[in-house]
Amino acid sequence: MKNLEFPIIGTKVKGLTKTFDLSSPIGRKAYFEAKAGTEIAEIKKILKRNTFIAYMLGKKNSGKGTYSKIFIEIFGNENVVHISIGDIVRSVHSELITKKGRYDIEDYLKKNYRGYISVKDGIEAILQRSTEKVSVPNEVMLTLIEREIDKHEGKSMFIDGFPRTLDQVSYSLFFRDLIGHRDDPDLFILIDIAESIIDERIKTRVVCPNCGIPRTPKLALTSKIEYDKEEKKFYLLCDNPDCGSGARLVAKEGDNLGIEPIRSRLVQDEEILRQALILYGVPKVLLRNHIPVSEARKYFDNYEITPEYSFKWNSKAEKVDIMEKPWIIKDDNGIDCFSLLPAPVVLVMIKQLPEVLGI
Repeated sequence: MKNLEFPIIGTKVKGLTKTFDLSSPIGRKAYFEAKAGTEIAEIKKILKRNTFIAYMLGKKNSGKGTYSKIFIEIFGNENVVHISIGDIVRSVHSELITKKGRYDIEDYLKKNYRGYISVKDGIEAILQRSTEKVSVPNEVMLTLIEREIDKHEGKSMFIDGFPRTLDQVSYSLFFRDLIGHRDDPDLFILIDIAESIIDERIKTRVVCPNCGIPRTPKLALTSKIEYDKEEKKFYLLCDNPDCGSGARLVAKEGDNLGIEPIRSRLVQDEEILRQALILYGVPKVLLRNHIPVSEARKYFDNYEITPEYSFKWNSKAEKVDIMEKPWIIKDDNGIDCFSLLPAPVVLVMIKQLPEVLGI
């Protein structure tokens, strides 16, 4: 964030020269065991006897869902769950348009909701919500989150998308008590990411027209790449085994505009991050996705840095040659930086958690 830098917490381990494939679950497992085996063992002990609630705060497209899923990959979905507020609202909206779904949600709200508007008006607010701004009243939103949490008894939680507005920050301080949830620690996980990274991710994003899996030919490849000789254009092909279509990934309408359509949302997200930073009494884990080029290799190994890809058609071998180099971006303060792959960011999170959880 401009004029505000999170501390650099490195992942280098003295004497460890082995490299790891961070694109595969097997490679990531070996990587985390080699670099944070002690911390992982400590956190696993905690998860056996207690749980925690972590509020993931970061700008839109900052990687909250990705980091949560990698954490769950390490510690198991029987112990940890990722709860997306946006997904909750969309799911409830879908339920409300069915007779049974509407009955179930009305029944739950009547039994658990407290607020200044009626249950009927709360339901109408969900049905009429805007995709750009979730306008569900705070008290209704809290009750819907409680409903989702009730489905995951005994699991630690990454809550993604709450607080979403400045007035919800105060709710998050007392959220655990408001919903009468378990007596477990809660914490903020704050993510600092350069807007140039978000902008480039959006501008170069392509998705499978069948399963919707997103990738980017510049930053995140599939295992299959095709060259169209007539168009003289390279395409990523879907390699999602659950899809099986092998379809060409294509750009979404409007992605060429980058962050401009969501700039107001990014400004709001930054205000919430700054507000959370100055709060007393709530432990915080600080993550940053970008590292100054001048300092990066002092703290991180080369394979942890996000590569930038380019392609060339090898007519002799009839195949696509892939070239890569470290991706350099300008951060919000105009400094040349490398972006980190998701795994080292999660590793930095793991290194901070034992102290934050009081181990």
